[in-house]
Amino acid sequence: KVMLIGEAPGGDEDRIGRPFVGRAGQLLDRMLKGIGLDRTKVYIANVVPWRPPGNRTPTPQETAACLPFVARQIELVAPKLIVCLGGSSARVLLGVEDGIMRARGKWRDYPGAGGVRALATLHPAYLLRQPAHKRLAWRDLRMIRSAVAAGL
Repeated sequence: KVMLIGEAPGGDEDRIGRPFVGRAGQLLDRMLKGIGLDRTKVYIANVVPWRPPGNRTPTPQETAACLPFVARQIELVAPKLIVCLGGSSARVLLGVEDGIMRARGKWRDYPGAGGVRALATLHPAYLLRQPAHKRLAWRDLRMIRSAVAAGL
């Protein structure tokens, strides 16, 4: 029912072939646990399925090329709630023009499927670099917990 979508795999994820397995993945696991979820109860994907050279942010051309595949993945998973992890994901999937700090914490409708709610939040890798912003992510997580508790 809940689909988390990040930006692109990091080095650990690229080697293992699974999203969010490094330090950011460990933080994500703790974040999910904090709201009564775990990896068995969510589906995790990335906007771009490969690691960009130098671990840079995916280019608009790369995300545009991958968007049909991500849209199809969303269609197949058929989530009730999409959580965009980070600004790149929110920009690509929700058309958010503002930065992630302005975009986070607001419910939106995912434009690719009727009735799917979406929420942008801070990426776990960002939270590792900026731990003071974990309080903002916790607010978003509580919104997700409430939505799940209400049956989405």
